Amino acid sequence: MRIYELMKVLRVLVIEDDALIAMLLSELLAGMGHDVCATAATEGDAVIAATCHRPDLMIVDARLGRGSGVSAVEEILRAGPVAHLFISGDAEKVQTRQPDAVVVRKPFREAELARAIDTALAAALPAQA
Repeated sequence: MRIYELMKVLRVLVIEDDALIAMLLSELLAGMGHDVCATAATEGDAVIAATCHRPDLMIVDARLGRGSGVSAVEEILRAGPVAHLFISGDAEKVQTRQPDAVVVRKPFREAELARAIDTALAAALPAQA
């Protein structure tokens, strides 16, 4: 059983500057039974959205048109742990900056996203306990 299946509904913040990918992610997450509490397209908007919505999980495009998803996550995590995963066409670049990062390579399939959510939630559990 997947960790996210044990929870009623995850509140997910999608940080993605491509509107079509953000919409696809929102639809996939809704199909998994989760609630997309907000979407953000820039580094600054991501930090504000995380502060306002307090998500259970963040799905983050590593490279945003305005700013960096990796930098946004670093800023958000200063306030406390939040499960997160990155989506990127350049997974190696993300893992160079954050070696323990959970990264899904674009393009991705729903099964890959589901596994990454499990991994991100499991990685966040010790920090939240």
